[in-house]
Amino acid sequence: MHFSELMLDRRLLATVEHLGFTQATEIQQKAIPTAIAGKDLLASSRTGSGKTLAFLLPAMQRLMKHKALSKRDPRVLILAPTRELAKQVYGQLRLVVANTSYKSELILGGEDFNQQSKALARDPHFVVATPGRLADHLDHGHLHLHGLEMLILDEADRMLDLGFAEQLQAIHKAADHRKRQTLMFSATLDHAQVNEFGAELLQSPTRIRIDAEAKIHDDIHHRFLFSDHLEHKEAQLKALLEKQDFTQLILFTATRSDTDRLAQLVSEWGYSALALSGELSQSGRNQIMQEFAAGKAPILITTDVASRGLDIARVSHVINFDLPKHAEEYVHRVGRTGRAGAKGDAFSLVGPKDWASFKQLESFLDQPLAFEALPGMEAKFKGFTLRQRAAKIGASSKASQPQEKAHKRGPKKVKKKFAFKLTEVGDAPMRMKKKPKPDGEAE
Repeated sequence: MHFSELMLDRRLLATVEHLGFTQATEIQQKAIPTAIAGKDLLASSRTGSGKTLAFLLPAMQRLMKHKALSKRDPRVLILAPTRELAKQVYGQLRLVVANTSYKSELILGGEDFNQQSKALARDPHFVVATPGRLADHLDHGHLHLHGLEMLILDEADRMLDLGFAEQLQAIHKAADHRKRQTLMFSATLDHAQVNEFGAELLQSPTRIRIDAEAKIHDDIHHRFLFSDHLEHKEAQLKALLEKQDFTQLILFTATRSDTDRLAQLVSEWGYSALALSGELSQSGRNQIMQEFAAGKAPILITTDVASRGLDIARVSHVINFDLPKHAEEYVHRVGRTGRAGAKGDAFSLVGPKDWASFKQLESFLDQPLAFEALPGMEAKFKGFTLRQRAAKIGASSKASQPQEKAHKRGPKKVKKKFAFKLTEVGDAPMRMKKKPKPDGEAE
């Protein structure tokens, strides 16, 4: 479907055409008409499906077609769970509002609070923010939301998982009026807290589900490799870097310490790599993200801090050095490649410690996942059967079992021995007691 069929203002159509977009994605086809009609929306779609434009274009249309409720309050507030995702949304917003009179501001945690208060005093029409920092500005009276016309929550499930429910409630109450329209986007509509929260924030919402949340991205080739141990994984990683023709690559690890260790190891192999983790300062994280986005290094090594919101078209490969604990996070990790119709490759190294996560992923995706092997680097490990898994669990607790069982049974009971025997006398057996033996004499 062409954007011209979505009832967009001709000025917006010119902007979309200037940005190089012609055909609307499925989420855009369904969400834009609903949002333009003024209805509340609860929608889910996979990463890289074009949902940012699905809410930015209706927001722009509302400002163009309706008179402002307030001259000072923001007209549109967009909340994102992480600084990286908020910056990505803000970047697209800047392109959409270019050559218009509409002002926008980006409000992030970890940045100068006073400068942000001055920016909010300039009465921006759009505010893109992380929920924690925006709630702080509300507490200080640096902005008011009585005239807010549209509240947009991007990746609401992630915000709730990160513990922002209290801040979201405060923002909702500050802008709780009948003329407010709310759009809520989530990676899944089966998230219990999202549905509970949506019931409070949304008024008779239209529900849109694009693709199953667990569906594997068709533009990404998923490959799973068995690994025996850490050294085997490192050897496989080196082989992949040597054999794969990648433009940019993101390597996901389980722990923060592994990001620095693997970055050093990869550098020793002759590759330029950047390490990113949540323990870095905000300015440090920003610098690394900017350098990777600018192509100053072909490899980014990170934890799940970069699994959402990072939109770089040149990322051709993703490697999971460790599988994530939560199956949903796998979909977001590999979604960093195969963006905007491009093809991507995702490799996952599965060792004994990853096996439980792999089986959860297989169950989550509701399909069997096949394994490949690098020539000459085949693994001895081939997964655990149910019997092997049970034996492994049993072996780990074997040492403590005898004491636990003894504790449950209590003191051992001595079986009673009766001092009589049957002796045949006449027609009926008679019980004749044995003569007790003296103390100390063995039987």
